[in-house]
Amino acid sequence: MSVDASERPAKLEFDPDRLGGYLKGRLPALGELSAVERFSGGQSNPTFKLIGTAGAAVLRKQPPGEILPSAHAVDREYRVMAALADTDVPVPTMLHFCEDREIVGTPFYVMEYLEGRVFHDCALPDLSPDERAAVYDGMNKVMAALHLIDPDAVGLSDYGKHGGYFERQIRRWSKQLELSKTRDVSVHERVRDWLTANKAADDETRICHGDFRLGNLLYAPDRPEPVALLDWELSTLGHPLADVAFNCITYHSTPEEYGGVMGLPLARMGVPDEASYLARYYERTGRADKVETFHLAFSLWRFAVIFEGISARAKSGNAAAENAEKVGELSLAFAQRAADLIDATG
Repeated sequence: MSVDASERPAKLEFDPDRLGGYLKGRLPALGELSAVERFSGGQSNPTFKLIGTAGAAVLRKQPPGEILPSAHAVDREYRVMAALADTDVPVPTMLHFCEDREIVGTPFYVMEYLEGRVFHDCALPDLSPDERAAVYDGMNKVMAALHLIDPDAVGLSDYGKHGGYFERQIRRWSKQLELSKTRDVSVHERVRDWLTANKAADDETRICHGDFRLGNLLYAPDRPEPVALLDWELSTLGHPLADVAFNCITYHSTPEEYGGVMGLPLARMGVPDEASYLARYYERTGRADKVETFHLAFSLWRFAVIFEGISARAKSGNAAAENAEKVGELSLAFAQRAADLIDATG
């Protein structure tokens, strides 16, 4: 993760000297800690570059203050990436996990530092059409590779419950909505009620990333190839089409709505349209069942609830990014987009 120096906030929320003392001798590849730099962006778990006398690493922790139950699960992030180390899913090497809150104020883990690029704008304005096509195909390939893994084979059979994923998720995010709401969320509730009454088939269990989107992939500095899938805090065992539909949100959101591509001339840009993108995933995985309105509406609604939580944290002054309040306003936009999809299909 390479970070422009102009984007690094100067203030840290913990004592780097205490962290350095704790890490000394535990991470030989880092050496002695000499500097800590916070990565900008992101709304969830604060992430820092550790610069040592022998190398660099990345620290990821929970945000300070009170957090919602089961949120910001850095222990689960560490476990799933460690389990995927020898698979076709690219992940950083996990180096250390610490439960002691006395070191940086919350549990944290340290992982390998990788140089690369993160693309937050799904239109990829700085790339050529061929590079854009390769970026999307690489993302598709990583998602397919993840869903082809047998959870039992990598020691993750107990990483979540088997079957009934959508029912549990609707229940979980309904609870999060109730805990987070600080304004009228009637459109969220209308979508929730439709999802509850129209659940899709739900008898398949695979490893789901939970936040599978372009901005959570790290690409090589010199080629359009993914080198790491990051931000696993929402990962669990679940239905793979939840990941796929969430990944397709970019086709159902405008450039102003979290960097989507809705309404853009995709063919001229070199970006595959949604049908072609999904067809390639189905081909790679041999999947017969397809993404339906339910999957897309569920993913949009869940994203909206996540944004509602960001909005609530911003209002309480406990958000991981400076623009959290503005991003939180996307909650209503994505809930409405889910409602529009439902209305369009009757």
